[in-house]
Amino acid sequence: MPLTPVPVPVTRRQRVAVVGLGYIGLPTAAILATHGADVVGVDVNPATVAAVNRGEVPFVEPDLGTMVAGAVAQERLRASLVMPEADVFIVAVPTPFGPDHSADLSYVDAAADAIAPQLRGGELVVLESTSPPGTTAHLAQRILAVRADLSLDGEGGRPIIDVAHCPERVLPGRVMVELVTNDRVVGGLTPEAGHRARELYETFCQAEIPVTDAATAELTKLVENSFRDVNIAFANELAHVCERVGVDVWELIELANRHPRVSILQPGPGVGGHCIAVDPWFIVASAPEEAQLIRRAREVNDAVPGRVVDRVVAHADRLRAPRIAALGLAFKPDIDDLRESPARQIVASLAQRLPHARIDVVEPFITALPPELVTQPHVMLRDLDGAVADADIVLLLVDHTAFVQADRSRLGLAEKVVVDTRGAWRDL
Repeated sequence: MPLTPVPVPVTRRQRVAVVGLGYIGLPTAAILATHGADVVGVDVNPATVAAVNRGEVPFVEPDLGTMVAGAVAQERLRASLVMPEADVFIVAVPTPFGPDHSADLSYVDAAADAIAPQLRGGELVVLESTSPPGTTAHLAQRILAVRADLSLDGEGGRPIIDVAHCPERVLPGRVMVELVTNDRVVGGLTPEAGHRARELYETFCQAEIPVTDAATAELTKLVENSFRDVNIAFANELAHVCERVGVDVWELIELANRHPRVSILQPGPGVGGHCIAVDPWFIVASAPEEAQLIRRAREVNDAVPGRVVDRVVAHADRLRAPRIAALGLAFKPDIDDLRESPARQIVASLAQRLPHARIDVVEPFITALPPELVTQPHVMLRDLDGAVADADIVLLLVDHTAFVQADRSRLGLAEKVVVDTRGAWRDL
């Protein structure tokens, strides 16, 4: 059901700058603008800035387009390539991991460097980006390194800036609902900063917003996603065991979950997205000797795409000129988000290992292949019916509704080699 926001009356419209207009920053900017703030969204991508200023959304997220269009039309939201002065700065930039799985904080540093010259004292700076413990303090120190005239506590009579962390806790595809209904965790570098940040989020969040210190808030988000990663690793390892002993893992999990205290998750082709596939590594990097189980879970999940590739290659090697229909590239159903997607990784690996095969990719939420596949002449983006009709092997990677609900008899799946990584077509 579309979300109908109820603006919160304010005596003074806060000026808010949201740094980063991606999958989290733009929804946050839109919902703040709808609830009484004057918002400037700052991004380094001119195309994103232009799209937002037209009232358009450059990615798929239910209900967001309506909210952005309305906020822009009411002149509550605009986008800019240049950092403005503001009362509040919300940093929602990427924090990817590097080759050693440590966090790349270059985007956070760039945001701090852009914010620092705009400060006059009295501002609130909130880091929303998922980060290792200590990143919020790092952000503050980077700002203060160039703004020695400011402080966090008023020492020496210097004006104060309040710095806090409030990680996002939303599910792509439900962001506009969960921004309002999910609990938030706020951690301040000072108690005053934490409480001030909570007041900001209370303007639109209807759930609980406990306040803690910044490092605890940072670790809370990492722990939430690591917990899920460990449980997914159990399901994926179980699938590997079942393959070895000849048991249907989907039936096994269904039966085991009849126990009132057992709730095993579903296996898949790996773990993707901007959180679960990334966040556990931040814990491992922070405490490598202690985070043994978390590390092992990541290794289990990271190994799954390779096993899927091996299964498909084994089938393809029996054919002279195999044609493969790869269904889905997103990291979860019914969205266009390809970040850290195991499906995307699997298709890229197949393209490398099977240069003699034709690979038809079906992804209804994108209009062009990602860069690593565009350069492969034997990989094409096609519609579902055409790709499956021409395929020898059908590889289901993402359980998009369009795939799960497709007429399998019409597609002729019974005549194909089907590799179903989602258990959606068990009755074939």
